[in-house]
Amino acid sequence: MLKHPLLLMNTHVADLTEEECLKYCLDCHHICLEMAMRHCLQSGGKHTEPMHFRLMLNCAEMCQTNASFMLSSSDLHVLTCGVCAEICRRCAASCAEIGEMEACVQACIDCAESCDRLVALHALEEAVV
Repeated sequence: MLKHPLLLMNTHVADLTEEECLKYCLDCHHICLEMAMRHCLQSGGKHTEPMHFRLMLNCAEMCQTNASFMLSSSDLHVLTCGVCAEICRRCAASCAEIGEMEACVQACIDCAESCDRLVALHALEEAVV
């Protein structure tokens, strides 16, 4: 079966987007988990409020899960990417509100934007087919 010309042009873009998304997910996992375990626990107070701390751990876990789905070539990775983007946006907002967590905020924003691009590219591929 021949592929649509638009899909052939986007093959390279899709490969780059997946690699970029994988990198941002792994980076975000590392930064959120490390910041929660070191910075937040040491700082205490608002940094360890249950909603915020739980969100940071959920974000780190979802980023790792999403990376695992991509690495295993799961056809469900587009679904995990959408969930990952949403959790990262919420984590970024929470960290920005608390303050002193710029690295986590940026990692979450980068990951969310990368996941959004991958989901959008997949939607475009589905629409063309």
